[in-house]
Amino acid sequence: MYELLENSYEKYNQPNFIPDDPICIPHSFSKKEDIEIMGFWAAVLAWGQRKTIINKCKELVTLMDNAPHDFIINHTESDLKPFLNFKHRTFNDVDTLYFLSFFQKHYQKHNSLEDAFLIGYSEKDENVEHSLIAFHDYFFEDEDAPQRTRKHIATPARKSACKRINMFLRWMVRKDDQGVDFGIWNTIQPHQLICPLDVHVERVSRKLKLLTRKQSDWKAAVELTENLKKIDQNDPVKYDFALFGLGLEKFASS
Repeated sequence: MYELLENSYEKYNQPNFIPDDPICIPHSFSKKEDIEIMGFWAAVLAWGQRKTIINKCKELVTLMDNAPHDFIINHTESDLKPFLNFKHRTFNDVDTLYFLSFFQKHYQKHNSLEDAFLIGYSEKDENVEHSLIAFHDYFFEDEDAPQRTRKHIATPARKSACKRINMFLRWMVRKDDQGVDFGIWNTIQPHQLICPLDVHVERVSRKLKLLTRKQSDWKAAVELTENLKKIDQNDPVKYDFALFGLGLEKFASS
């Protein structure tokens, strides 16, 4: 199994993986805050066809004048009108405007989105569970936060596998010399990350007996990650590339 995972990891953890994946959106920026903002948004919108996800994210970038952080900090209420037409699947204008409001309030006080994930963080934590729970509470601390938007920000407190946020954290935290993941955050450590559990990863993980839990929930994501740590204890989520790639290759149905 080690060779299978390593070979697939090396195959997919390459720059040519970037253009057809939502990670291409933050990769179109060099400013740290822009990478964080559009990385987070691309991850949250990452359901459905990848081409559609990428196009919707590009639409958001255009609405923010191709400078997300600058727009978020300096926009006026009249600048928000074009966003009333933005929609991706169940993510609509109400959600979009609240995201913009959250980002503005956060970046007026902080230089990095990482600070939002450090509220519940401890270097002694086995994984990012406490960080994700605290982040969710922080994201919705505004008393006017729309109830409908909560479904777009997962939390382990609701037993969610938190696939999209775990993917975003992989992008921000993992460090290697291949240039796919950014590795621009330094406090949260790679060994604390949880593997994103999407349908491809889940299918292959069950095939390889890396996952036995029937429910696709937070405990399943933790179980998978703990088994991956037996292969690489310092960087278990690097195998997200391998499992996703094997899923694309229909490995699990062979």
